[in-house]
Amino acid sequence: MILLVRADREFLVEPGAELHTDLGVIDVPEDIEPGETIETHLGEPFGVRALRGPDLFAHLERTGAPMMPKDIGLLVGHTGVSAGDRVLDAGTGTGVLAAYLGRMHAEVTTYERKPEFAEVARENMELADVADRVDVRTGDLTVEMDALSGFDVLTLDTEDAPEVVAGAPELLVSGGFVAVYSPFIEAARAVADAAEEAGITDVTTRETIQRRMDFDDRGSRPQTAGVGHTGYLTIGRLP
Repeated sequence: MILLVRADREFLVEPGAELHTDLGVIDVPEDIEPGETIETHLGEPFGVRALRGPDLFAHLERTGAPMMPKDIGLLVGHTGVSAGDRVLDAGTGTGVLAAYLGRMHAEVTTYERKPEFAEVARENMELADVADRVDVRTGDLTVEMDALSGFDVLTLDTEDAPEVVAGAPELLVSGGFVAVYSPFIEAARAVADAAEEAGITDVTTRETIQRRMDFDDRGSRPQTAGVGHTGYLTIGRLP
């Protein structure tokens, strides 16, 4: 898949497809490459881009609110997920986090309870070109935990995260990381308490807030509209 872009217009298409837009029809060549320019039948130009991580957030089919890029950045930065790592994830949802990690060449096993959500996530992994590195499983991680071990990182976005965190020492290798996204502070505290009780060290909870800046002739300041808060990220490490 590639992106065809012009100003505020952006279309995700497959090479060889025919795209109808308000600026005309585009016959996309099979051999089209990122960096090229293609025109509609009316002569209107579109740039061609390769699909990258931030594009996944905008274009994957959604089954709920996915983790935002800024939150994924914090998770990656504080756990050091890298190529070759084994990641155990639960609460797949849309699969944005799993797709990001797969594109970093981590090997991801992710659990989604709802079969219809899991099927959409599998299709999204195909779109993100990570289906060979992301195994989307339909099921409840808490039921499967006894059969799992040897992971480098555990990532969770589920209501039962404290129960999974309590079993993290059996799931992770020595020095492995736990990273839990929580939409509410009560849930984040429960996760932190469970991590401490499980002997996980360096447990830290951060509010994931970010504000965009406005620059104009009068001066510069953070935007006053909108809310930059999305939730809380709790991270800890096995000794």
